[in-house]
This record gives sequence, structure tokens and C-alpha cells, in this order.
Amino acid sequence: MKVFTKIIFPVLFLSCFQALQAQFLSATDTSESTVRKYKSIINTNKEIVQFIENSLASKGLPKHLRNLALIESHFDRNITSHAGAVGVWQFMTAHANQYGLTEDRRNDLYRSTKVAVVSLGNLYKKYNNWVTVVAAYNCGEGNIAKAMQSANSTQYHIFSKYLPAETINHVKKYLNACYATGELSGVLTNYNNSRMKALFESRTGVKEGSSLSETEINAGFNLKIIAEELKIDLAELLAWNPGIEEELQSSGESTFYLPTDLMPDFLLRKNKILSRSVKEGIK
Repeated sequence: MKVFTKIIFPVLFLSCFQALQAQFLSATDTSESTVRKYKSIINTNKEIVQFIENSLASKGLPKHLRNLALIESHFDRNITSHAGAVGVWQFMTAHANQYGLTEDRRNDLYRSTKVAVVSLGNLYKKYNNWVTVVAAYNCGEGNIAKAMQSANSTQYHIFSKYLPAETINHVKKYLNACYATGELSGVLTNYNNSRMKALFESRTGVKEGSSLSETEINAGFNLKIIAEELKIDLAELLAWNPGIEEELQSSGESTFYLPTDLMPDFLLRKNKILSRSVKEGIK
């Protein structure tokens, strides 16, 4: 069985994500007219959209970020906002200069897109979710930092009330556009992954930079016996694997996480653990 050793933060299974999505963020305009409007703009600018999507994909970024240009400019490279932002990606001079894009090149689709891809990638490394990235792209990292400090939280749904109304509306437009392109679920799952990662860190003490390994187990394994064989507390094992009991019960299998130094011991004892689980389950 293949084992992946990398930094992984377990999350609750899909039904929990859906509940969280409904609770915190959602599209605010799902009308047919709005969906048609966004789809029409994309279809009218197919070549530009394809270039943007390819540029994003080449750097490992999701294609739904094309919707940022959609709501920023409707893909019009010659547009200038009331604040002086220019081009498809609506770069202000300072933001453009930060990445070596001169003021007169902001309406250059190819150069501005390459800069936007780098900028968005850097923002994601900092915030770890696309919702906050979209907000930061609109109002700047300084305003995000102030809002987080005021709310004493790094979660967008909590600190957003301290952001400019324009930015809050911008994020709403982005979520609406993602609904229109059928990508809203992925954006919200990404946001909730980030939330659950932070929750996991706070509850287990396993911080980013600490590694967990993953493998697969089925419902034949008794979690209590796994804990006994590895000489760890069951509560600790469950903290590394939130939702695993429900997942095993509902689907019969689940991804299973352990600290990297414990995984080899589990794999060596795996057959013994399964055999003991089956035997004690029959009793």
C-alpha cells in the first residue's frame, strides 16, 4: 500500500464541509440573469480566458482565479477604474511596480497576467485560502492585517466586517462568479480546509512544519486496538484523524493519519492489528 509522507492536516468528511460552507460563506446572487451575464462575458473573451487559465495552471494555481479578472474588468485590457487601476487585472501603479510592471504596461495582457499569477501565488502562501486572497488583492495586505487585528482572528468570515465595504462586495462578486462557472464548491472547500487546518493545529499542537503521514484503512480496523498497539492515547489518535469514526462507518474506509515517526511502526504491525481487531470484534 502506498504511503505518502508530507505535511497534511486532516479535515472532516464532505458532509461536514457542506454544513460549514452553508454556515459561513455562500453565493449571494444565483439568479439566472447573473449566471448568464458571467458566462456570456467568458464566452465573448475565449482567447483571453484560455490564456489566463493556461498561465494560472502553469504555476499550479486554480483556473477559477480567472474570475478575478472577470469581476475586475470583464477582461477589458483598456479599462481604467475611478481609482486609477488599469487593465484586465486592474493594477494600481504601486502594486504593478512591486513586481516590475511599469505603469504604462499595466494594460499589456500578457505581462500583467504573468505578474498577477505571481502576486496571487504569493498571497496564497501568506493566507492559505482563496477567499482571503481575493480580499487582499482588492484592498491590500495592510488593510487585511488591520482587520485581522481588530477581529483578533485570521478567518475571513470573522474579520471581514472590518474591511472596506467595496472589498466585502468584491468577495461576494467573486463567489457569485464562481457559482456561475460551477466552481463555488471548490472555493468554499478550500476556505474550510484552511479553517479546519487552523482548528487542527490549535487542538492537537501539530503545527505547520510538523509532518503527518497518510495511508488507508478500512472498517475492519479497531481504532482502540491501533492506539493500544502503538502505545498512544485513543484521544490523541482521534485528534489526528477528526471524523474518522463516522467516515469508516459510512463508507467503510478512510484516510488514516499518524505522525511520520509512528507510521512505520503501524505498517509493521498492520496485519497483527487487523487480525486482533477482527478477533476481538467477533467476541
